[in-house]
Amino acid sequence: MSVYPKKTFLIVSLFLAASLALSGCVALLLGTDEPEPTNPPLSESVETELPAPTAVPENLVTSLADVKEAVIQIEAQGTFVDPEFGEISTAGRGSGFIIDPTGLAVTNNHVVTGAALLKVWVGGDRSTSYNAKIIAVSECSDLALIDLEGEGYPYLAWHQGPTNVGLEVYAAGFPLGDPEYTLTKGIISKENAGGESSWASVSGVLEHDARINPGNSGGPLVNAKGRVVGVNYATLQSANQYFAIDQQAARSVLEELKQGEDVDTLGINGMAVTSEDGSISGVWISSVKSGSPADQTGLIGGDLITSMENLPLAVDGTMADYCDIIRTQGDDSTLAVEVYRYPVNQALEGQINGRELTVVSGPSEPTSPPAAENPPPSQGTINVSDDTGALVVTVPASWNETDGRLWESNWGDLYFLAASIQAAPDLEAFKNRYDATGIDFSASKDWGAIGGYIQLLDGVEHWYNETCIREGRYDYEDEAYEGSYDLWECGSPDQAVMVLAARPINDPSSFLALVQVQMVSDADVDALEYILSSFDVVDALP
Repeated sequence: MSVYPKKTFLIVSLFLAASLALSGCVALLLGTDEPEPTNPPLSESVETELPAPTAVPENLVTSLADVKEAVIQIEAQGTFVDPEFGEISTAGRGSGFIIDPTGLAVTNNHVVTGAALLKVWVGGDRSTSYNAKIIAVSECSDLALIDLEGEGYPYLAWHQGPTNVGLEVYAAGFPLGDPEYTLTKGIISKENAGGESSWASVSGVLEHDARINPGNSGGPLVNAKGRVVGVNYATLQSANQYFAIDQQAARSVLEELKQGEDVDTLGINGMAVTSEDGSISGVWISSVKSGSPADQTGLIGGDLITSMENLPLAVDGTMADYCDIIRTQGDDSTLAVEVYRYPVNQALEGQINGRELTVVSGPSEPTSPPAAENPPPSQGTINVSDDTGALVVTVPASWNETDGRLWESNWGDLYFLAASIQAAPDLEAFKNRYDATGIDFSASKDWGAIGGYIQLLDGVEHWYNETCIREGRYDYEDEAYEGSYDLWECGSPDQAVMVLAARPINDPSSFLALVQVQMVSDADVDALEYILSSFDVVDALP
């Protein structure tokens, strides 16, 4: 799994006003006389006036309970080049938060860069989606500023003062692409953690233990008053370590992004990769922003930048050298680059903000791209169907072992037939172990006899509750289906199972569907998104 103005006077004034108001109420309720001052006034003509409290800005979120109203879910749709599967079109989801009532919002660069379009939902409200414009980004700081259409939004303010170890914090967002808002609790466990990763080189990183998952990227880490302490961007789940960009470091970059200027950015969606033997390393380009310095140089998705200013890149599997060069030279400087273009096996050289790329040589034999230290999700896909042809679902291309036999069984007094398709990289392992990934998708006209989708979900929970821990039950709805799903942790935090029971919205009594997906990696979590967007009953059920 992978590793997204000072108010001191205001607070004092409001506290003073509240104290005075409370004292007055108590005196009134007890029916006591107004107490005499210890020292009488020097003159009857002298009046004492307290300064009026400063008004709370309209739409400012002032409590932890209301943080949800300013947290957003972002869907980024675009085309990218994957080192293993080539060019793919995909939609990924992350989180963010609004920092101004006009609709300015913060998220991670890796959530939005390379997207052709953005769709945004505010506060978990799925009834309305908003378009958003990317104002500016920072590749190396993994930050992006976007602008939602419209205005009058609730917004979050920044935490003031030090961020010390032990500070109580809450991670807010929409993990796993789920439209249901979540809030997890923890503390700051390290004030200055390392910020080097395969996709960014971040300064000012907080380590905390408020659990986050893929999809939390870009969401806020807040204190008990709902003030933003940091921007969540990375997780190391195996060690229960989660990371956020400290608010002071984030605000420094965001002030520049507000001017509409990218910071420490060449215009690529990149990731450090290295071969198993370490002989090849560089920054793999998944996509290029149109009109950027990288685009003008001639870089394209699928290129590997092997060196910049004659310095080899990503030797340690991180973006540190790439970002250090940009920060030293400036992203508007002329930077020499050497590039390897895998699809045509060519070596090229040129200059960012200078000469366009030209071919200088090519290897004698084709080679495969090196693997990323934290590889991007495997998003090459195939469609699989059961033996009757009634079911169809899109799964990762590696899930090519399938079993589409008809499911015939008894549940108590109920005899049923169900169309069924199982798919996995290793079908036998999937059927017997929770540390193996895969999907089991079934549908039956007979299951309606036991009730609705809730009854179906209750009826199968005994498959898991003896060996797994249920993290929660959530509502589900897409364009065609409605239902509920349980999320189970089976053996370790890295082994999760989603069990969805659903029915068609346009004909609720016709059949019930059951979708079970076992996940053991970030790639499986990403696969879940297009599984849920593709599972369907397309022909008559047996």
